[in-house]
Amino acid sequence: MRILVAEDDKRTANYLVKGLTESGHAVDSVADGEAALTMAQERDYDALILDRKLPGLDGLTLVRRLRRRDQRTPILMLSGAAGTADRVEGLRAGCDDYVAKPYSFIELSARLETLQRRATRSPAPTVLRIADLELDSPSRNVSRAGKIINLSRHEFLMLEHLMRHTGEVVGRARLLEAAWSYDAAPRGNAIDMHIYRLRQKVDDGFSCPLISTVPGAGYTMRAPSAEPADAQRAPSADAALSSVAQSKSGIS
Repeated sequence: MRILVAEDDKRTANYLVKGLTESGHAVDSVADGEAALTMAQERDYDALILDRKLPGLDGLTLVRRLRRRDQRTPILMLSGAAGTADRVEGLRAGCDDYVAKPYSFIELSARLETLQRRATRSPAPTVLRIADLELDSPSRNVSRAGKIINLSRHEFLMLEHLMRHTGEVVGRARLLEAAWSYDAAPRGNAIDMHIYRLRQKVDDGFSCPLISTVPGAGYTMRAPSAEPADAQRAPSADAALSSVAQSKSGIS
């Protein structure tokens, strides 16, 4: 999931960002309501986590503005005000869930998953399969033909995005949004480098490659029998990236 956290308490914000990132999410963080409003309108998020008492634009006002503008992203409100009237006010403002402080991260994570299921109206599959490739989102296990594949966090998020959009052409910008936070986005040909390394782990040693390049557009993932004529493995590009990869082994 791609998540925006709006929390002005630096310690709490760092705690949330660290926990969500380690759980495999791409997270952006802001410290005031105006910045949260701008980010929520300019970027696509799977969920928003908002503190009720944000400076500049408080959490409830922020939620009301987003809902008036037909912003339907699931919103989880965090607040030290835990009374029934406070919770009711938050829900009526447009929040999808309301969590009183202090809270456990495990509970927060479970509530986020519930919000995501509600937003899609049906549970998103947690185990993805294409041909003999399998990805288990909760356990973060990936295997092909029974062989375990070890991926970095960015590689895992990119592969998960490609598998959830099987058959689609996924551009570099979409992969960037799926796997990196706004302030940690890589530069240059880093996306291509990560795809090259992902291919090495997922496709090398197998007779049927699953990840293909669509020249000038991005990448696609299809089962071998469904591979389109215009999607190609682009071995010459991979060969060029191979030499670059040897000199840039620090990318992860």
